[in-house]
Amino acid sequence: MYADVLVELKAKNIDGTFTYKIPSNLINTLKIGCRVQVPFQNRYLEGFVLDIKDNFNEQYKVKEIIKQIDEKPILNKEMLDLGLYMSKKTLCNLILCYQTMLPSALKAKNGFNINKKYLTYIKLKEEFIPSNESQKEIYNILKNNELVLKSDLTKISVSSVNTLLKKGLIEEIKDEVYRLNNTFKKVGNKVTLSEEQELAIKEINAANKFTPFLLHGVTGSGKTEVYMQVIDNVLKKGKEAIILVPEISLTPQLVETFKNRFGEKIAILHSNLSNGEKYDEWRKIEEKKVSIVIGARSAIFAPFTNLGIIIVDEEQTSTYKQENNPKYHAIDIAIYRAKKYNIPLVLGSATPSIESYTRAKAGIYKLITLSKKISDTKVNYTLVDMKDEIKNRHAIISRILEQKINECLNNNEQVILLLNRRGYSTVTTCKNCGYVHKCLACDIPLTYHKSSNTMRCHYCGYAEPILKKCPSCGSTNINSYGMGTEKLVEYIETNFPKSKVIRMDNDSTANKGSHEKIIRDFEENKYNILVGTQMISKGLNFKNVSLVGIINGDASLNMPDFRSAERTFELITQVSGRVGRYDLKGDVVIQGFNMDHYSIIKASQNDYIGFYNEEMKIRKMLKYSPYYNLSLIKIKDKDYDLVLKEANKIADYLRNKKLLDTYILGPSTGFMPKINNVYEMQIILKYKKSNEIIKELNNINEIYRNNKITIDIDINPIFL
Repeated sequence: MYADVLVELKAKNIDGTFTYKIPSNLINTLKIGCRVQVPFQNRYLEGFVLDIKDNFNEQYKVKEIIKQIDEKPILNKEMLDLGLYMSKKTLCNLILCYQTMLPSALKAKNGFNINKKYLTYIKLKEEFIPSNESQKEIYNILKNNELVLKSDLTKISVSSVNTLLKKGLIEEIKDEVYRLNNTFKKVGNKVTLSEEQELAIKEINAANKFTPFLLHGVTGSGKTEVYMQVIDNVLKKGKEAIILVPEISLTPQLVETFKNRFGEKIAILHSNLSNGEKYDEWRKIEEKKVSIVIGARSAIFAPFTNLGIIIVDEEQTSTYKQENNPKYHAIDIAIYRAKKYNIPLVLGSATPSIESYTRAKAGIYKLITLSKKISDTKVNYTLVDMKDEIKNRHAIISRILEQKINECLNNNEQVILLLNRRGYSTVTTCKNCGYVHKCLACDIPLTYHKSSNTMRCHYCGYAEPILKKCPSCGSTNINSYGMGTEKLVEYIETNFPKSKVIRMDNDSTANKGSHEKIIRDFEENKYNILVGTQMISKGLNFKNVSLVGIINGDASLNMPDFRSAERTFELITQVSGRVGRYDLKGDVVIQGFNMDHYSIIKASQNDYIGFYNEEMKIRKMLKYSPYYNLSLIKIKDKDYDLVLKEANKIADYLRNKKLLDTYILGPSTGFMPKINNVYEMQIILKYKKSNEIIKELNNINEIYRNNKITIDIDINPIFL
């Protein structure tokens, strides 16, 4: 018998299976979906068995499988089919799709191994007469306790424990433990539902087939309670549920809320878990020990086999799209799996993506609206044009925001300040000659981080000591401009004596458990001001927060991206939703230099429909999504001339095809023309019908499969 094996090679020019002979000792045990170790050229590799067949035409000598790694398949039929779907949808090698779906412990990766974690207990096997004092102490403990941790007994005497084990007088009992701490109290919640919530729950529960819902609920309208009630209904039918959240920072509070309701039925999957923790959580799911999975993007691959519902919270968020291959979107995978199981899919958001809301208006999604907040607390918005402020005083914070911060601190209330840029200052220059300190590998300004006193590149990770002398003219007259979260924290601490500030951004949350600690400490009022980037904008609930200040609220409008207005509206709306959720009055102060932009005005009015209508006019005029589909081709290499030459060749190839209803833009330099010494050019395609374009993109992929230059194709990209 023979097996077709997909080996762990990620090279673009190798995308297919290789046939191996199944040794006689594996014929009865080897199954499709198992991992095996095989010889490949002059090395050993792991791979997935994708097919088993009785016969194979041996035109040359077929090598034999070395060993079977898994007792049972780790890729079931659904996962095997899903990988094929992803590969075609994203134009990506099949092995990358399967590797993405699995935790590291189960990936085909030669030499990589993660062990299960055990606690070792000792029990008394038979009565014995102790021969020394330490044996006597151990005997007395075991006589009075059925099981005792081995580590407790070895503290008395390692040699005595080993002696008794060798004589068979005591025995070891190993008990597997999971690495994540899942101790908590299940709390019975009595919730009074609003009329809108009741109708939403009733409509979703009534869906007995694949039905995609868009739950458009304003911030604080009780979407989480709707999710839990719907999941409760699914669990009563003996089925399973997946709920996706976009940010790791959202997971702790949401998990706590769900655990209070559902107890031990929950597994957690996100990128901040260790490889061992992910492996444990994955096995909990596979072994049917849990029926709910909560996690970020990759949790959509949870190996449930009896799904009853999939929920995607904050569905508009760009983090649901993976940036590297395979460039899948979690919502696409959610739709695929929901169709497969013929179950409802709920996409929830206070600020739905333009594409999702358009589908809802067209009847592709069923629209459910939660228009009222659970709390009737009023939120006041103030827009501050910083051009006027700067004329009179050089200040980071406007007078009105300063006044409101002081009021909050005097009232023992809390403040959230959003500044969507980490670091201390953003550009370091020489005041004498104008030299700008840039990353040599990426050609972008380095950001100063005061906590480490280093200049860092946020794209390639390069770091160096702070510049003290200009390398161009030798001057020591060096200045830093711009502001990041570190500088804002310093300003707050200097100017607000009553402040106790904590910062939450990618730098302050780099260590394991730091998200949870910051959220918990702020929740327990150990700090009264939380400064952070966009990770503090969604899903967080703090009862004592009465003020949100948005610094440089118009900054995202300057991004060279057709979605910049949508991202601005979303960010302002989401972070504004952190106030007015409970009994405290809420204030939101938005300051910037472009305060008359429709995205900011509509966000301050909580007017999603008004924003949507304005945005759609521009999208239609400029032929962008949802009126046109988009694809992005990136051409990358360390040789700039080669990149330019091949980019022009690809653009000419596409233009010569004279594709109907298709616009070809470029080639042009990308948003980041050089990262880590690799140059990049891009071609943007706008088109109505996908089939012809996908065919041509596949052709380009094949043409460049064995080419030195890197061609990176992104269907429906999040960023251009």
